[in-house]
This record gives sequence, C-alpha cells and structure tokens, in this order.
Amino acid sequence: MILHLSDTHFGTEQPAVTAALVQLTQELRPDIAILSGDVTQRARHEQFADARRFVDALAAPVKLVIPGNHDIPLFNLFARVFNPYGNYLRAFGKELEPQFSDQDVLVIGLNTTRPWRHADGEVSTQQIERVSQQLQNASPGQLRIVVVHQPVYVERESDKENLLHGHQQAIKAWAAAGADLIFSGHIHLAYVRNLREKLQDVTRPLWSISAGTAVSTRIREGKPNSVNLIRYDAAQPHVCQAERLDFDSVSSRFIIAETKLLELAQF
Repeated sequence: MILHLSDTHFGTEQPAVTAALVQLTQELRPDIAILSGDVTQRARHEQFADARRFVDALAAPVKLVIPGNHDIPLFNLFARVFNPYGNYLRAFGKELEPQFSDQDVLVIGLNTTRPWRHADGEVSTQQIERVSQQLQNASPGQLRIVVVHQPVYVERESDKENLLHGHQQAIKAWAAAGADLIFSGHIHLAYVRNLREKLQDVTRPLWSISAGTAVSTRIREGKPNSVNLIRYDAAQPHVCQAERLDFDSVSSRFIIAETKLLELAQF
C-alpha cells in the first residue's frame, strides 16, 4: 500500500488536518509514504523542521520526499542563487532524488525544480534517459512509479502553463520503458487519468496521478484537502487500485471519496 501526498506547504498547514493524516497512517499502515514536493510555503528553516516532524510521525516504514518550487527560497536571493536547497537538505538529507525498490515496487523520485525558474519545473534529457534505463531494468511484477512535482498532464487550459517542461519527451520515453504510474502535485487538484486515452504517443496504460494539497489552507476551487492511496498486489500484476481520500471537517478524518481500478500492462 502506497500513500501519495503532496503540497503540504508547511507554514500554512492546518493542525487538525495534519493530525488526521497521521492518524490515517496509524490505522492503515502503508508500506511507503511519498511526498511529491512543495513541502513548505517559503523554504524557511522552521517550516522544514515542522515538516520533518510531520513526516517522521507518518506510520510508514519507507518515506520518500522530493522538493517542489516552494522549497527553494523566494525572497532570499543570495540563498536562492548560492544555496537553494540548504534548508531542505538539512531537514531531509542530501538526496534530492530518492528511490526505493523491493520485489513489489520501484519508485523513482526526480528533482524537477530549477533555481532559475520561479514556479515552472523541468525534466532534463539526462533525467529522462536515466529513468528510462531504470524502468527497463525493473524486475517482473514490480509496480513502476515515477515521482515528479509539476504535472505531466493537466485537465484544464488554464493549467497548461504549469506543465513540466520536457513532459512530452518524458511521457513517450517512460511509457516505452515500462512506467505504470507518474505521481505529481503542484496544481492542488486531484485526478487519475490514463495517458493512453489522452495522448497519441502512449500505446500502453500509463496513469498520471495528481494529488491535491494534503494539509494546507491553500486548497483550490473549494476542493478539500486530499491524499491518494495505491493498493497493489504483485500476485495480480495487471491491475492496481487508486483511492482518493478527502478530509472531512465534520468527523476530522480522511475518508474515501473515490476509488478507481487501474489497468496495468505487463512489461
């Protein structure tokens, strides 16, 4: 079981929601928790310290975190130029592109932030090729997941400016190499879409899974805070289940709002 959360934006977090999410992990005990960027609101030391305490409290034995554009200083120009990931690295260690692999799953995290960009993200040719090679070397039966911050697919015309630079090349290459799921955040909208149904270059099932904001006040269009849960059994490698859990302010709990069965391709 894999918990996917994003855009916690510590500095704007809601204590009741963070407590409910910690409680959810204590109840479900996911195998992996993945935080796909924008950990903090303004990349400040105290915000990262709060975020680290929150991540440590999540009841998952494996935790992977990647940076988002908000995790690079915005107003401290000296730090942005000369030490953009300083506070992030102090909180979460030296790895900006964490990975995990066991007999059931391969997770490849990518740093798609660039200090010279404000909000936009980018995936380089080198990153695309490296991920493709890792996907091709995956073991049979492994669920193959790539994690980025900015989305590779959006639903709305107004969100196209938020697309990851290089997303078209990445999608084509990673689909051919055997990727199953691409996790992202950034736009604070949750959805699950099969890119084979949306893009001509994708000829096998490849799912774009976007997460809303997990615990922040920065919700969009009145959507509640939400996280995603992926259930996968290597004994049934052709399918997995994606659940969206929304925060319910009445019960102060995360509850299942949508469940979707995802077809996977044997690679």
